[in-house]
Order: sequence, then structure tokens, then C-alpha cells
Amino acid sequence: MAINDAPALTERPGRKGNQPAHNQINANDCGNSQTSEYPVDAIVVASFGGPEGLDDIRPFLENVTRGRGIPPERLDEVGEHYHHFNGISPLNGLNREIIRHVEEELEKQGRNLPVYFANRNWHPFWNETIEKMVHDGIRHALVFATSAWAGYSGCRQYDEDIEKARRHCQEQGITPPDLTKLRQFYDHPEFIEAEAEAVQDALAKIPSDRRENCRIVFTAHSIPVSADKTSGNPGDGDYLYSRQIYEAAHLTAAKLGLSDDDFDLVWQSRSGPPHIPWLEPDIVDHISTLHDQGIPAAVVSPIGFVSDHVEVAWDLDTELAHEAKDFDMAIERAATVGPTQRFTRMIIDLIDEYIEGREPLRLGVEPQHGCSLNGVPCFDNCCVPPAKHKHHK
Repeated sequence: MAINDAPALTERPGRKGNQPAHNQINANDCGNSQTSEYPVDAIVVASFGGPEGLDDIRPFLENVTRGRGIPPERLDEVGEHYHHFNGISPLNGLNREIIRHVEEELEKQGRNLPVYFANRNWHPFWNETIEKMVHDGIRHALVFATSAWAGYSGCRQYDEDIEKARRHCQEQGITPPDLTKLRQFYDHPEFIEAEAEAVQDALAKIPSDRRENCRIVFTAHSIPVSADKTSGNPGDGDYLYSRQIYEAAHLTAAKLGLSDDDFDLVWQSRSGPPHIPWLEPDIVDHISTLHDQGIPAAVVSPIGFVSDHVEVAWDLDTELAHEAKDFDMAIERAATVGPTQRFTRMIIDLIDEYIEGREPLRLGVEPQHGCSLNGVPCFDNCCVPPAKHKHHK
């Protein structure tokens, strides 16, 4: 995997043409300006899902890749990663930890808002969760998606999950609750502060004689360059996914007193065929390059992930550690921020932001959307998968 000079990746992605410098949204401007007629009476934490046993691995991977034409041998290859963890993805447990923290904070504040859990690819599936919500009499829930970013899988597909779950109820003659998805949070002050603290903690573990020349390396999930190009609303300009991640890295570095010259943004967890361009450079390749340049140490911050799930535990803690074991480099991996008090406070703030109808707390200037009602996307043509994009023009 060679380092690639992909557009918008070799330098800081910037605004182009007449793109607005700051795309401010109203907290209640969701799903083409629709709002629910009911008060908020529940919260849903929505995520990707992960297997919780060896027998779950193959059906889980088939759920993830359905309709994408992924060959069986590739599923077998990815499945091996889960076997190293006895078939158990840490993701569900980590999301339950986030839910517990939110429940504790709501209870501390004396607020009666039950918190539900819904996954795209494994139990508890959305259909299971929404049926329970109907049984419990929920009329309007706020949905916190665990992705901070623009793009199809990180944003619009959560709208599709919500729309499908509501349609499931309607097909059974059941009236579903209204579901308002909360906005993207990539530049929320609490998120950036938590990221900066995680990097600072990792940097403190680097030997003192190497710390001054330590490289800060931020990493996020690679996606096809074509998917990055169509992320966001067409009015936002291209490559919004990578632009938001770069800005989050920039804001985190600034909190640490670092300039843009003091960190790198790289990518991980590529899963597509070799002939399709994905975001590069790859984290393993990049660390190898730093070693060749004589860099004595690196802190690797998985800023694109909120939890230590398999793609963090395998790609960074296992694969990267194995590849770098013979390097004369001190490498520390920064913790993900999902379990922190700051992350919990951020979720509570997003809830209150919507309920109170106030302006979002933001540190960045890149466009930020994501608030929707009942699966209606922010804009008709936002975050459309590249294969479908031409049909939405």
C-alpha cells in the first residue's frame, strides 16, 4: 500500500468557490425543516453493531456486506480478525458503557428519559428496539449516532436505518414513534477537549528523550475516494468527510499548542478491491515511512473512532504493533474518547441543544449537518453513495 497524492489529502482540505465558510444550522431544523409534534420522551444510541460470539461472525459479516458483491474469501479473511477476540466485538459492550454513562447523568439531573440501543448489523437490531419502544409508549426519541462524520455510512445510512425501522412498524399496522437524529459532532468542544486529553496522556508515556521529536499521527477509517467526494451536501464542496476529519485533527492539535506542520492525518481499515482508490496513506505504511525518516517516536490517535472496537484493536493494537515491533520507535496509541466524562457531557449537550432549540456549540468552520426527522435526509442529494449519485442529480 503506497502513499498516494489523492486530492484533498496531501494538504489541508479547504473551502472552494462560493462555498460558505461556516454552515450554521438551527438545532431544530431537521429533515428539510420538519419537526415532531411530540415532546422528547426517550433517547436511542444507534451504532454499527458487532458479533458477540464465534457463531455470530459470518452472519454479521453477511449483514454488513449484503448487496456489495464482496467475495466469500474476503469475508473469511476479515472473520479471522474476530477469531482473535473469540468472536466478540468490543463494540456492543463499549456502546452499552456509553449508554450507562448517559443514563447515570440523566438520573443525576432528575430527568426521566429512558435510553435505548439500536444497531444496524447485529442485535439489538433497529426492528427489535423500535418494537420495544412502541410497547413502552414512546412517541418521540432523539437518536444519537456514534459517528461524528459526514458521508453515506457515517450519516445518511443512519437515516435509512431509521426510515426502515419506522416502515417495519407501519407494515405491521403499528404507529412508530418519531425519531429525530441528532447532528454531527466532529467539532463539538467536549469532543475536541477529550481528544486532546487522550493525545496528551499518550504523549506523556513517550520516553522523555524522544518526546520533543515525537510525531502526532491521527487516523480514521479509509473510504473510497469516490465516496469521500460525494460526502455531504453538494453545496458544501467535495471531500467533506476527509475535510471534517482534518479539521478535528487540526482543532485537537491546536488545543495542544501544535501547528498543522506538527501532525499527520492517515487512514486505516481499507477493505475494498485494489483497483478502487481509497483514502491514503495507510497507517502502517506511514509509520514505516516515519521510521525510515529517523522519527524516534509517534503517538497514534484514532480520532475517527469513538470506541476501541475491532478495527482499532486489530488494525492498530495488533497489526500496527506487529509491523512496528522491529522499529526503533516509541509508539503509543491514544485512547478513544467514548468512555470519558467529556463524551457523556457532549451527548447530554446535544440532547439539550435540540430540546432548547439553541445554536450548536462548535469550534470548526467546515459544514456540519446530520439532524433529521424520521429518516428524511438533511438534503435530498447529500451523502449519496457514488453508485447512486448520478440518479440523484
